Amino acid sequence: MTGQKIDGIEVSNAVKEILKSAVEKLNSEDVIPCLATVLVGDDPASATYVKNKHNACEKVGIKTKDHKLSADTTQKELDKIIDNLNNDKEVHGILVQLPLPKQLNEFATISRISPIKDVDGLTPQNVGLLSMGKSILKPCTPSGIMEMFYYYKINLQGKNVVMINRSNLIGKPLYHLLLQNNATVITCHSKTENLHEYCKNADVIITAVGDRTKFKLTSDMIKQDAIVIDVAISRYEGKLVGDADYDDIIQKASWVTPVPGGVGPMTVAMLLKNTVTAASLSKEIVG
Repeated sequence: MTGQKIDGIEVSNAVKEILKSAVEKLNSEDVIPCLATVLVGDDPASATYVKNKHNACEKVGIKTKDHKLSADTTQKELDKIIDNLNNDKEVHGILVQLPLPKQLNEFATISRISPIKDVDGLTPQNVGLLSMGKSILKPCTPSGIMEMFYYYKINLQGKNVVMINRSNLIGKPLYHLLLQNNATVITCHSKTENLHEYCKNADVIITAVGDRTKFKLTSDMIKQDAIVIDVAISRYEGKLVGDADYDDIIQKASWVTPVPGGVGPMTVAMLLKNTVTAASLSKEIVG
């Protein structure tokens, strides 16, 4: 029996409809949610990502401010921009597009963002709150994955989850979110031995390697009716692909995310949700 597709576009559209109503309500209370983006340099991929985020904001009624800085921007200049945005009462969310040029310190830059405007959920304060189960602004990709589980009513309680990623952006925050939903989580990575054995015993596999030349998840590596969440995206043999062989995996799995059209749209949707949440928080703080 063929498995079912977890449609990230469908879920993200549902989230956006809810956000439209939330934005309208905030507008009626004289609050206009606003996201400020900071792009350093002229990397085409980063520029495209920022443009897509602005377009998504516009569709739900979120105002945007775009700050484009030259590739030779100094840390002091970048710090000043962030300080100004922290103090700008019209701005509710701040997003610094990563990666940054080598002369800039990413950790120091992210740490400088006000935690209540940290719509990427990456400041030390928000990371700490996440580990304690107290976070409000969560990292976008992990929270997007959880949103898909909720939407399709996939219960994680007691499930054995194998996650193939340990990054600050995905693996580490997602570990805490899964744990908070009573899953039993095993984190695998490039140094993990017998990865295939872990995968074969997993009820849920979340994979985010992003290099098909090094790793490909196939049906012989999963158990019957497993759930596969493919976070990776890369270009391989002229196509955009994830880690999983979708056409093969869906013949054995119960649920699978496609690439593209799976996790990707959810990342942007959660950025919008965090911005609206930050705007709501600002109203409470001011009020």
